[in-house]
Amino acid sequence: MNKSARPSGLGHLRIVLSDKAYVGPGRADLLEGIARTGSISAAGKEMGMSYKRAWGLVQALNEGFGRPLVETARGGADQGGARLTPLGEEVLARYRAMQKATEAAIAEDIVALRGLISDIS
Repeated sequence: MNKSARPSGLGHLRIVLSDKAYVGPGRADLLEGIARTGSISAAGKEMGMSYKRAWGLVQALNEGFGRPLVETARGGADQGGARLTPLGEEVLARYRAMQKATEAAIAEDIVALRGLISDIS
């Protein structure tokens, strides 16, 4: 999910589960990119981040949850790559569901707050 596709008015939802385990929009976007592309490098590149940064986020996710969210395979052109584990798929799906639920819960208040903004042109 790119920034323009993020829920309107929600901004940044970060779910902190422990000192080491958390998921926010960047980590979720990276997981989604890995699922789509089969590559940490390609997913990171789509987000404008280096492979080193993307790999560091994957390691942090895997370590934070105590089990892999992303599995990698080394190899040649057709053998390497990355994929989400069932746990990674569940974490991503639950995070996206929390984003949608949060957006729905605050939608009325967002409209009300936007109505309080003065348009001084």
